[in-house]
Amino acid sequence: MGPHADDEEMEVRRVQPYQARKPYTCPGCNGEIGVGVGHVVAVPVDAPDLRRHWHHPCWEHRGRRRETGRRRPRP
Repeated sequence: MGPHADDEEMEVRRVQPYQARKPYTCPGCNGEIGVGVGHVVAVPVDAPDLRRHWHHPCWEHRGRRRETGRRRPRP
């Protein structure tokens, strides 16, 4: 999740595939969000410069992720 507490007020916006014109790295899984992939942008109200782009499932399950945000190694 990064340096922000769960109770921090966030503005959350959906980015439609046609709006996604740059690749980003998702902080939930450290995977790439490619050009043309719909995703979520989470913007802390008190620190808009710290906005992060997330995959939809990563955002929905962010409370269940480990603090490092790294993918678990496959067996």
